[in-house]
Amino acid sequence: MLTKFETKSNRVKGLSFHTKRPWILASLHSGVIQLWDYRMGTLIDRFDEHDGPVRGVHFHKSQPLFVSGGDDYKIKVWNYKLHRCLFTLLGHLDYIRTVQFHHEYPWIVSASDDQTIRIWNWQSRTCISVLTGHNHYVMCASFHPKEDLVVSASLDQTVRVWDTAALRKKTVSPADDILRLSQLNGDLFGGVDAVVKYVLEGHDRGVNWAAFHPTLPLIVSGADDRQVKLWRMNAWEVDTLRGHMNNVSSVMFHAKQDIIVSNSEDKSIRVWDVTKRTGLQTFRREHDRFWILAAHPDMNLLAAGHDSGMIVFKLERERPAFAVSGDSLFYTKDRFLRFFEYSTQRETQVIPIRRPGSTSLNQSPRTLSYSPTENAVLLCSDVDGGSYELYIVHKDTMSRGDTVQEAKRGGGGSAVFIARNRFAVLDKSTNQVLVKNLKNEVVKKSGLPIATDAIFYAGTGNVLCRAEDRVVIFDLQQRLVIGELPTPFVKYVVWSNEMDSVALLSKHAIVIANKKLAHQCTLHETIRVKSGAWDDNGVFIYSTLNHMKYCLPNGDSGIIKTLEVPIYITKISGNTIFCLDRDGKNRAMIIDATEYMFKLSLLKKRFDHVMSMIRNSQLCGQAMIAYLQQKGFPEVALHFVKDERTRFNLALESGNIQIAVASAKEIDEKEHWYRLGVEALRQGNAGIVEYAYQRTKNFERLSFLYLITGNLDKLSKMLKIAEVKNDVMGQFHNALYLGDIQERVKILENTGHIPLAYITAKVHGLEEVAERLAADLGDNIPSLPEGKVPSLLMPPSPISCSGDWPLLRVMRGIFEGGLENMARGTAEDDEEAADGDWGEELEMVDAEDFQNGDVTAVLEGAEAEGDNDEEGGWDLEDLDLPQEADTPRASLATRSTVFVAPSPGMPVSQIWIQKSSLAAEHVAAGNFDTAMRLLHRQLGIKNFSPLKSMFLDLHSGSQTYLRAVSATSVISLAVERWNESGAPNVRAPPALVFSFSQLEEKLKAGYKATTAGKFTEALKLFIGILHTIPLIVVETRREVDEVKELIIIVKEYVQGLQMELKRREMKSDPVRQQELAAYFTHCNLQTPHLRLALLNAMTICYKAKNFVTAANFARRLLETNPQVENQAKTARQVLQASERNMTDATQLSYDFRNPFVVCGATYVPIYRGQKDVSCPYCSARFVPAQEAQICAVCDLAVVGADASGLLCSSSQIR
Repeated sequence: MLTKFETKSNRVKGLSFHTKRPWILASLHSGVIQLWDYRMGTLIDRFDEHDGPVRGVHFHKSQPLFVSGGDDYKIKVWNYKLHRCLFTLLGHLDYIRTVQFHHEYPWIVSASDDQTIRIWNWQSRTCISVLTGHNHYVMCASFHPKEDLVVSASLDQTVRVWDTAALRKKTVSPADDILRLSQLNGDLFGGVDAVVKYVLEGHDRGVNWAAFHPTLPLIVSGADDRQVKLWRMNAWEVDTLRGHMNNVSSVMFHAKQDIIVSNSEDKSIRVWDVTKRTGLQTFRREHDRFWILAAHPDMNLLAAGHDSGMIVFKLERERPAFAVSGDSLFYTKDRFLRFFEYSTQRETQVIPIRRPGSTSLNQSPRTLSYSPTENAVLLCSDVDGGSYELYIVHKDTMSRGDTVQEAKRGGGGSAVFIARNRFAVLDKSTNQVLVKNLKNEVVKKSGLPIATDAIFYAGTGNVLCRAEDRVVIFDLQQRLVIGELPTPFVKYVVWSNEMDSVALLSKHAIVIANKKLAHQCTLHETIRVKSGAWDDNGVFIYSTLNHMKYCLPNGDSGIIKTLEVPIYITKISGNTIFCLDRDGKNRAMIIDATEYMFKLSLLKKRFDHVMSMIRNSQLCGQAMIAYLQQKGFPEVALHFVKDERTRFNLALESGNIQIAVASAKEIDEKEHWYRLGVEALRQGNAGIVEYAYQRTKNFERLSFLYLITGNLDKLSKMLKIAEVKNDVMGQFHNALYLGDIQERVKILENTGHIPLAYITAKVHGLEEVAERLAADLGDNIPSLPEGKVPSLLMPPSPISCSGDWPLLRVMRGIFEGGLENMARGTAEDDEEAADGDWGEELEMVDAEDFQNGDVTAVLEGAEAEGDNDEEGGWDLEDLDLPQEADTPRASLATRSTVFVAPSPGMPVSQIWIQKSSLAAEHVAAGNFDTAMRLLHRQLGIKNFSPLKSMFLDLHSGSQTYLRAVSATSVISLAVERWNESGAPNVRAPPALVFSFSQLEEKLKAGYKATTAGKFTEALKLFIGILHTIPLIVVETRREVDEVKELIIIVKEYVQGLQMELKRREMKSDPVRQQELAAYFTHCNLQTPHLRLALLNAMTICYKAKNFVTAANFARRLLETNPQVENQAKTARQVLQASERNMTDATQLSYDFRNPFVVCGATYVPIYRGQKDVSCPYCSARFVPAQEAQICAVCDLAVVGADASGLLCSSSQIR
């Protein structure tokens, strides 16, 4: 049993397959009807208008309808396209058990617990017949697939066959009046339209199901007496099939094989042989009783409903075993080995391969292996738990195909030819491969490197071994593993013609690898992958249940065509795909390979092929354009596109200003002109920038363009235009750009800013004007600042006065040249139009011709138009602007060589972080977010506020800034680490402002401050070291170890000093003071500092009359051999005094005999064996309650967080 699809739901009582689509309806005990796509495994729709369980459901053969019947006594007819119930048929008086559409007439038959069967006309929505006769619940009723018969089963222990011929004559073709009259008499005087033809009695209990054979005059029934009975149509009982252990729920004939399938409340599905009347197979479920069976009308699919859902399954595999060898195909069909020749497309039957009479399920060969030189065929099947058969095909029997040959047999689930006259057999029990000769004798045994469940051919002398999660190529001669690759569970292996690539097909994935199993790409499919083959160009063509697809060597894939039925691809020759279908028939399909050949040519950079395909084929569509864009060929995509907006976008992307201008003219929208201006500015094409700004009347940008290009003539014209438009701000800006003081004074005066006008005139030495304005101001003359020397505000000198920027000369690419010539050849006019004169739309005249009269005319025009809001009162096209050498266009030099903008180089900051996992280098490059992510992953750091200033210092210290020209912004340059042996053109990593030597200096300073008792200062230094370490980079592994050692040293000091400072704050709690002093002595300090800590603790405890503890500190102090005599003397005195009175006045939470560490947050001892958590960065230890808090020692990391560890050198990565 091959389960294809399974659902989990309420109890399934009714099932129906759709005839064409991969759909199945399931009606549930909860009242819901589900519509599933069993191929995709998705729920498409649900219908829930019934009140109570729905026991029957059925799809119409051709209309988008289905019918359902439920415990609410209602029959509902639904349209699944409209997602609603069309109408309800009422008439039954009890639960409805089954419903079914007639295959030809507009009828529905229904069976009910009201002991009747009703036939309805769903077009007229009426009941046309009531079949009475059963005297208990009618459990099922169904039409015969060809004749005018209905079979029904009832709990009255009978099966009845009803004749509906009279009903057909009456309702379908009342031909003449006489017939109508007889019908009328029949209706008036109780004529019957459906009569009982046979009553089948034989069951001892109620009958649950009865079904017709699709072609033969047979009926099968299943009942509560646990028996399945086979009947002839004339009520003759043929046989009884016993085996079920509980009520038989449903039973049916298989459409294509001589078998009966039944299911039961004993939680099993049983398959029976009709001819032998014996059980073939039993499939059981653990906990679920079965209720219903359904068969697909055309395909080899069955479905069964049970207590917790349903399953769609096949009884046998339909994939024929086949092997391709050169021009020939060997395959199995109907217990024969067959041979097909591709060149002549002729097929012949070779030999019978199974003894007649061995009809058990799933015994057909699974795999076929062929040795062409010896003409030997090896077939593997699941018989006897896995076995093989070896046939030698003689040339003279090839055409006859009737010679019965006794095969050489053996056990083993997998067998393949590995040489001319040798084949390998897998022995799963010992995990060995047995190499045998053609006499079926073992020649050699070889153990396998992995637990293998199947072997495949992998070249002469090699086998590909499959395990659950990997495949291995194993050389049987040298007993070496040639290659290994982790994969999903592999079902089929397809080698390319030259054996240099292999496709590993699993249920929902395809893995492509080379001959040594080096991974190339993986494709994932939602629908099951069925087969595949390689074409001559190295493209893998494969089929899923409903598509034929291609896979390019780089992993790009696409659909070639949709399939009606699944196929098994055997060979690809040019555009012809040879395949086997599920009936074992050879088919040849012609496909259109243009799309994938085009993509392959692009991939392999065969641009001549690409060119010819563009010229000759009809490749188009959004998908192809998107593909070309994605792969970096927008200039090629341009030649597929007719839509101007798409052309414009592609032209901008490929830097083709000419086409962009032509498209912008066609579209003529403000946004497109603006984007064209931005791109032209990027390329330095000032003429087109100007043209684009003119088209959008973007005067501010135009003025600025003229300023930076130094075009003062046009700037003065812009001043006049602003005056005409009465744009005061524009006038003032233009005057400012021109450095025209008189104009600025005039504008300020005209707008009423007299004080500003006076100051401007006065500062610039225009005394006459200043005096006149002073007279107007009277007493309100603004005072000028004293002692200041005014400087003249002049416009900056232009960056470039020479028009367009000089462009880099590059070689014309194959596409630019070829496609251009092609365009010329096909459409000279278009080329001319695209390259036409842009200036004609703007009637420009030379600056010399722009006389005062023209301006006056413009002014008059503006006045005449008045307040016309629609057009804004002034139109650019009506104004004679200065001439710009005809239309702005790409310079002739670029036209002839086709300029292609060079791709911008990668910024150094990006190079620094490209392959670096060092946080410091990411900070230097300015990528703070990735640096923070790295530090979080490596050291568990979450609190970055202490590092903020260091990040900024590190970033600014890795850059230097140069000022090139006064008018331009500063240029930042990356400062790289000096490396004498480095290659000249390879960028070095960044120079960093923090170094390990600096930290060593800081450590010494911290020691010095600790010795001097400046604990706050020392703590600041030590914490500074802890905060700097994540941002340093060292060269060697030895230095890495030193850095890690430094973290431990500094952590001990930080924790100790924090405790000491805390102790000094706690004047009111002498007990806690003593504890903290005691804990301080257990920090791993330098010996001089440890002596001072011991002396301190000893003094405090002695004063508090804790003599036992004080004596302990005195002993530990003397053990360090103190150099300062005063320390030793004090210790000896305390020891003597304490030994005379060995008592402690107060109980301390301190046990010096039991090893412990101190919690870095609560300062309590954590004794050996107690649970604790640690900081992933500084490794300080904490009580479990501190987990997920910020570490109190380093103030950076999260206590207990997962972290990979400190990474501070590239040597760690190598």
